[in-house]
Amino acid sequence: MTPTLYMAIPCYNEELVLDETSKRLSSKYDALLASGKISPQSRICFINDGSKDKTWEKISELHAAQPNLFSGINLSRNRGHQNALLAGLMTIKDFADCVISMDADLQDDIDTIDAMLEKFSEGYEVIYGVRDNRDTDTSFKRETAGLYYKLMRNLGAENIPNSADFRLMSKRALDGLAEFREVNLFLRGMVPLVGYKSTVVYYKRGERFAGESKYPFKKMLSFAIDGITSMSATPMRIIFWTGLFSFLVALILGIYVIVRHTLNQTSMGWSSIVIAVVGIGGVQLLALGVIGEYIGKIFLEVKQRPRYLIQDFLNK
Repeated sequence: MTPTLYMAIPCYNEELVLDETSKRLSSKYDALLASGKISPQSRICFINDGSKDKTWEKISELHAAQPNLFSGINLSRNRGHQNALLAGLMTIKDFADCVISMDADLQDDIDTIDAMLEKFSEGYEVIYGVRDNRDTDTSFKRETAGLYYKLMRNLGAENIPNSADFRLMSKRALDGLAEFREVNLFLRGMVPLVGYKSTVVYYKRGERFAGESKYPFKKMLSFAIDGITSMSATPMRIIFWTGLFSFLVALILGIYVIVRHTLNQTSMGWSSIVIAVVGIGGVQLLALGVIGEYIGKIFLEVKQRPRYLIQDFLNK
């Protein structure tokens, strides 16, 4: 049976790229339809994440011009990339047999869609787009990305190295993802938890052809921390073992001081005391910071606020 394919594409201030993005994706869909790989009910859905430019106006124009190809979702306010993507996935999953998510800048190779559909026809329900290299990244970004993936694995969080949010998911996989109710979203770690038969396809990531990156270093660092604290409690356990180690060291030093005092071999000095106070104080502040990060996430979870609100949905 020919599958109905929807695409979920989050957009934040993407006015400059939407004309080219829609043009390339329209050509790709024409080719897929001509080859019988997707059904005529297939759509491309742009999700406007509270953009400050004319992104939503562009999406509305695309839908008005080609309602049988372009759909649009307009969130009530900016909720961040992960929430916007989830809003798209959850809204369109009941219209499609499978959904491919990708970014609007088309750095992900759209020709990889053919390989994803081929794997889907073979019975795979989650197909990850994985970069075959990171030549377009700076050396700093390549090294930090590699270290980050290793750190995530060592902390017990499942992840697919060198993959982002370019993936295909079947309707059943999306229904499984819908069962995950947490507010602190890290979809790259959540999707592997869904299970089902999965595989990867490799592609070469290109340069952004227009507009600015939505992930400067500060935002990438925040996203990385969210990923670790959302998917693993290991940092909390590290605090416990660090505290236990510090206690044992203090116990040994205490015994040493008592023995020295008994032997009348005590010596005056403030350097060692200052070092000990500063060192232990630093560890305590770090530990409080990690604990505070988790408490903050618990605070947001127990409020059970909606992850997103949809203002408009254009889908013929």
